[in-house]
Amino acid sequence: MLNIIVVEDEPLFALTLKQLIELNPFHVVTAVADDCESALATVAARRPDLALVDLQLARGSSGFALAAKLRDLAIPCLFTSGKVPSFPIPDLALGCLIKPFTEADLVQALKTAEDMLRGRERLRPGRASHTERLWLYGSDDG
Repeated sequence: MLNIIVVEDEPLFALTLKQLIELNPFHVVTAVADDCESALATVAARRPDLALVDLQLARGSSGFALAAKLRDLAIPCLFTSGKVPSFPIPDLALGCLIKPFTEADLVQALKTAEDMLRGRERLRPGRASHTERLWLYGSDDG
């Protein structure tokens, strides 16, 4: 089971994302939040395995700032954004799922993120997946 928090300031997109994630019976969205403060409150109530975090959040919150706080809590992030950040972020996120993305892109991103979390896959920093909608930042131990 993979417990996921969705942090997204667009309500309709957040709901759609939640519904798509939960098409997989082994994925559960523990909460949906729209800013840093509400995300941290929900994380305290029910700890997720993974956070999907938009880079621009409600009330001027930053996805980067939230990712730094989640990193301190040992909760990995996968950014969702309209474009890949222009600088490396492997210390803040597993990668970035680039909007707009398809259901297949999301499924692949969650599979790859889960594999990374479970130690089943290691990726070179900044490598794009075959979909070109998912940029991953991982360690390369070999």
